[in-house]
Amino acid sequence: MGMMSEFKEFIAKGNVIDMAVGVVIGAAFGKVVTTLVDNVIMPPIGLLIGGIDFSKLAITLKAASLDAAGKEIPAVVIGYGAFLNAVVQFLIVGFAIFLVVKAVNRMRTPAVEAPAATPEDVLLLREIRDSLKK
Repeated sequence: MGMMSEFKEFIAKGNVIDMAVGVVIGAAFGKVVTTLVDNVIMPPIGLLIGGIDFSKLAITLKAASLDAAGKEIPAVVIGYGAFLNAVVQFLIVGFAIFLVVKAVNRMRTPAVEAPAATPEDVLLLREIRDSLKK
């Protein structure tokens, strides 16, 4: 079997296609969550804390300066506000995935089946055995 035919067989499998659809939907979901966190969740939290814009929170390690030629050297900063936004996004995505996995597992759980009825020949043999014991 040639490499191309193996590749075609691999791609034609349903799992690969399902995975590709999941990746595309996941990317779109990530954009939605990013927008939700940046524009809906964090502004009210920042307002409650005192009008803070979390995306702009940073620690300046070295202020911006000018070099000898007059070109600006940008400041060196640790942007922990963007990190906080990313953590909130991660928690939202993690919770959403948890809910999806929980729902899928609930659907996969097999229904409890009633025990099968005992066949008549076994019941008859039991009756014969019990009558012989008497």
